[in-house]
Amino acid sequence: MSFGSTDADPEFNPSAEFHIEDGPRDIGLVFVGDSFVAGYGDPKALGWVSRVVARTPVGENDLTAYNLGVRGDSSADVLARWRAECNPRWSKRSERRLVLGMGVEDLETGMTTARSRLNLANVLDDAAATGIATFVVGPPPSQDHELNTRIEALAEAQADVCARRGVIFVDCFRPLVGHEQWQSDLASGDGRHPGQAGYGLIAWLVLHAGWPQWLRLDA
Repeated sequence: MSFGSTDADPEFNPSAEFHIEDGPRDIGLVFVGDSFVAGYGDPKALGWVSRVVARTPVGENDLTAYNLGVRGDSSADVLARWRAECNPRWSKRSERRLVLGMGVEDLETGMTTARSRLNLANVLDDAAATGIATFVVGPPPSQDHELNTRIEALAEAQADVCARRGVIFVDCFRPLVGHEQWQSDLASGDGRHPGQAGYGLIAWLVLHAGWPQWLRLDA
């Protein structure tokens, strides 16, 4: 779906609705995003994605999860690749769900906030138009105060894009920016990516932001 070169959000007008079919549920759950989705910096190689999946109350349902996080990906990269990479994972699944986590790389490359929010809006609108349920995890803070000012503005923009579309947005910035354990984890790494404890904190935020309800699974 293309909306030209304008930096204004496209009008949200989905042509399909997500629904759960009768009978056994076969959920294709795909995570797409940047280095935080990939779990970069976690010595346990779990990141927040594997921790969330491990704690998801699947019950008798069939759930297949795929992590398509790529270190260094911007929102433009995600917009360019998500459909081609997700469709094979959703093949033969009766239920398609997409989790997005991106944005910090946009700031590193000098992308405007308007363009970043447009990229997110395009993915969400394209997904909604084809009956794909979406969930967005916002960017977490770094140890760089100047960068954090921009991350906060980006997180607010992403939250607004999601609110306009009724999509759950997990704010990882405000709960973590002053969190002692998060800051300690960053200090032991590259100042941007956490280790085991920090990814556990992001996983906790996701799990307590309506995750089982979004998946419509019993707690």
